[in-house]
Amino acid sequence: MCVRIIVVLAVLTGITGSPNVTIRPEVDMPAHPNSVPETVEDAEIFGQQEVLEEEEAEEDVMATGELNPNHYPAQRAAKVVQHYLNTRYGSPYRLFGLQRVHSGNAEDVADSGRKYQLEISVQEMISNATAKCSAEVFFAMGEQQRSAQVQASCEELLKIDTKAQEEAFYQQYKMNQSLLPAQNLPDSYGHIEPDMKPLWHLGTVASSFVMLNESTENTLYNMAQVANITQLPTENDQLKFDYHILLHEMVSQEIIHWKLLFTWSPAGGVKVLHMEQLPHCHDCEKPINTK
Repeated sequence: MCVRIIVVLAVLTGITGSPNVTIRPEVDMPAHPNSVPETVEDAEIFGQQEVLEEEEAEEDVMATGELNPNHYPAQRAAKVVQHYLNTRYGSPYRLFGLQRVHSGNAEDVADSGRKYQLEISVQEMISNATAKCSAEVFFAMGEQQRSAQVQASCEELLKIDTKAQEEAFYQQYKMNQSLLPAQNLPDSYGHIEPDMKPLWHLGTVASSFVMLNESTENTLYNMAQVANITQLPTENDQLKFDYHILLHEMVSQEIIHWKLLFTWSPAGGVKVLHMEQLPHCHDCEKPINTK
């Protein structure tokens, strides 16, 4: 009853959201292949929205024991598994996305943090192969930011053979004498040229290092756009790139700019050498898939 009164008062006083409820942005294009399915349906009637907000508030407070797979505590933890898989196994031709949370359980671990046990479906976005995976995510408590600890078992998806495509991509850009410049993936119409898609995938994999490092129980990150790519001279048989990426933090609705310096090769995978959050740009246009 108290929660309902607070929600009603919030609406009457002009508050349109809460730190624990994501408001769906308007979308002018189909969702990116890396985007997370929304877990709160649009409610056109005020009474329906009030109930949804109340349920989400209660779910965040009661974030231990069995979880509703469609609510944010389970979805946020599962999204971290996606970032983890990309950092471990992602490439220009292998990209993982969260398809569905089947079940979730959360428990407090003494005074050290909270552990999530999850059963999820993960999709390899390029081949469209899907498999069920078991995962464990641990968020540590404390003032100092610490990356979530993740264990995941998704053997079926790791059997997908991408060696031929990766080797061809590697040889193409290793021999590139002019060094690649590119920007705005996707462009203002939501389009990515076919030959640019591996670079989009590579940027998404590299951005997962940031999202894994920054994710907490109260965040939900998506890759929004690659604003700029600069290919640097190859070093030690590793392709080297400087990326400027835009991340969408869906709880705060912020668009956050990051600079990533990383290398990639078929044998070595993605190695992030430097990641830096850039100052907020008030005059920058937002990417096409957010408003």
